[in-house]
Amino acid sequence: MRMDNETSVAGTMKPVLAKLLGESLPVDFEFWDGSTLCGNGHDEAGAVRHTVRVASPDALRHIAWAPGELGFARAYVCGDIDTSGDLAETMRMFQASMPDDIVVAASALPTVVSTARSLGALTPRPSPPPEEVAPRGIRHSIRRDRQAVSHHYDVGNDFYQLVLGPAMTYSCARFVTPEASLADAQAAKHELICRKLGLADESFRNACRHGRPRLLDVGCGWGSMALHAAAHHDVDVVGVTISAEQADLARKRAADAGLGDRIEIRLQDYREVDDGPFDAISSIGMAEHVGTKNMARYFSQLYGLVRDGGRVLNHAIASVGGSRLSSRSFVGRYVFPDGELLDLADTIRDMERVGFEVRDVENLREHYAETLRRWVANLDEHWDEAVELVGTRRARVWRLYMSGSINGFDDNGLQLYQTLGVRSVRRPTDLPATRRDWN
Repeated sequence: MRMDNETSVAGTMKPVLAKLLGESLPVDFEFWDGSTLCGNGHDEAGAVRHTVRVASPDALRHIAWAPGELGFARAYVCGDIDTSGDLAETMRMFQASMPDDIVVAASALPTVVSTARSLGALTPRPSPPPEEVAPRGIRHSIRRDRQAVSHHYDVGNDFYQLVLGPAMTYSCARFVTPEASLADAQAAKHELICRKLGLADESFRNACRHGRPRLLDVGCGWGSMALHAAAHHDVDVVGVTISAEQADLARKRAADAGLGDRIEIRLQDYREVDDGPFDAISSIGMAEHVGTKNMARYFSQLYGLVRDGGRVLNHAIASVGGSRLSSRSFVGRYVFPDGELLDLADTIRDMERVGFEVRDVENLREHYAETLRRWVANLDEHWDEAVELVGTRRARVWRLYMSGSINGFDDNGLQLYQTLGVRSVRRPTDLPATRRDWN
């Protein structure tokens, strides 16, 4: 292994990395010619913990032609950049070293370009990986939403089973104890939602018109919420999804559990549901696909589908001020095209404006960070199987996405809110006096 000198790649790269990350580099670097730069990638015993390997000049081409997040992501997905050690922690160290001031960051671009040119790594312009997507049509139309959802969810149920484990639940779990398994934590999340919706309350159930509660699960995924509610709380469930692969597996799981007569899974957009009233509605990890401008219409649709006194639970990722995932961002291009993170205040306002009385708000962001750690561990444990199922590049997309999201929830850049609304009837509700019955 060659240390840096003026003629090595490491020696050439040292000034630009110092400009971007500071003189004390947060990690070690290895380059395609075997040269290295030593940073803070070692532990106290001297063992290497965090190394970024720049395996090809194509890494610099990606970054020079798409500066910032997207270029790095393209290089990582293609394997031109790799890391050793915990990827989430490596990304956290990078983030802490990057300049906050966008002007300072932009000022480094000419240095990046000139360095890439001197290494012969500026041309030709590289093609982006085929895993990128740019949906066509009117944003958040039914047709375009189907494209976006299919890109994310229709990558193979077997792959998701590797990552998500037996719970097959792709949303934030709830870890009642740190030792809880992922499956138990997902069951605890579903049980919490059932209790918030009143499915376990005698007084709420007595108000139901159909003898047993009727639950609509919007964006039902692979049917885990429907299965839990039907099995544990004697309810009839309609689950809707616009992912064909999710619908097929959800129906099979319901049939295998002997609940096919209690659970109906539809390949249907929420805007097409017209057979209310339901006693309760759960929306778990769905609102991020709706779009901020459409949230009032979304809640209006749910309001029209739930009976007087019925409850709606919205479980969604949020960020302060809201955020539309840019088509120039890694997540927007590879993971959640057209996705939007909601502002909590906007969510509450939109719910109230259509007539819901907001009765409870809970932030589970630390639980989502732990959920993501469990998913990353599952992916790493079954890496070879995942690659066989979806290919190396797509597996690397998911590793990068989930590792980066851990940091988002850890540092409060992202939150996960459960917001409970009741269709107001201008009288005392049958909600419990305290949260004690929900825990």
